[in-house]
Amino acid sequence: MSALIAYLFAAIARSTPLLMGTTGEIMTEKGGSLNLGVEGMMAVGAITGYLAAVTFDNLLLGIVASFIGAALCGLLYAFLTVTLQSNQNVTGIALSTFGVALYKFIGNRMTQWDGGFPVASKFPHLTGVLRIQGIPVLRDIPYVGPLLFSHNLLVYFAVCVSVLCWLYIFKTKNGLKLRAVGENPSAADAAGVNVGRYRYIHDIIGGGICGIGGLYLGLVTNGSWNESWINGTGWIAVALVIFANWNPLIAIFGSFFFGMLQELTVRKGNLVEEFPGLSFLNDIPDDFYNLLPFAFTALVLILAGVLKRKNAEPSGLGLNYFREER
Repeated sequence: MSALIAYLFAAIARSTPLLMGTTGEIMTEKGGSLNLGVEGMMAVGAITGYLAAVTFDNLLLGIVASFIGAALCGLLYAFLTVTLQSNQNVTGIALSTFGVALYKFIGNRMTQWDGGFPVASKFPHLTGVLRIQGIPVLRDIPYVGPLLFSHNLLVYFAVCVSVLCWLYIFKTKNGLKLRAVGENPSAADAAGVNVGRYRYIHDIIGGGICGIGGLYLGLVTNGSWNESWINGTGWIAVALVIFANWNPLIAIFGSFFFGMLQELTVRKGNLVEEFPGLSFLNDIPDDFYNLLPFAFTALVLILAGVLKRKNAEPSGLGLNYFREER
């Protein structure tokens, strides 16, 4: 079963940035803000966090920098949509374009400097922390240990963030207020909840979480500069919010499913060697496997429009709140 375990292991690792992006967007959308700028926030978080991590040879500083960089993007989005009442869809798309352009500009400019763009593998402390694989004792359990308990620290960090966000949204008083703001901002306002403040705070926090997902792509998936760190991950995360029914716990499994789709191109040869019955996988062009995550993304959006699942999407999602019209 080694090839299958390796495939599922790689799918979990591949799902980590998707999980961070999805969780961050759920935090934002639960307050009624439809921020389509996830791609841009992940890009800004990737470049700021990566540069901080390699400059100081410290993973923690990289996480903090990626959070702050993307959180500032969330702050910009909140200012435009909450204070200036800009259209949320247009603002999110503009933020995505701006974030990706900024990340490419910084990366490409740095490649022209003396020494070129810094490569993460050349920093021993950072590399050492990233190579900490798994949880002692548990990782030695046959099959389950290598699959679930042998990952780097950022994988477990992402899962913990999702669980904590679920607890916050569904099990705390502030989480109840957040959901009230997303469902009916007028009623929440009448009950004494500051709608603008809640949207500001959770737009910023959600953006910061997305940024950490970008850092993972920069450090772990690649480790050196190229323009394809993000490569549509943010847009898939937006669709995964719907797939997960606006629930961070379901997002864990949804992200894993999309991680499996993304890993098929790389792992299909090993799977065929171990399971000859899957030989038809080699007859399918690689371009088809590259298309799969985006095809499923489109399918999720179509099904969401057809099924209209009850009590899933916040009723006030994407709508600006004018207090004077209450």
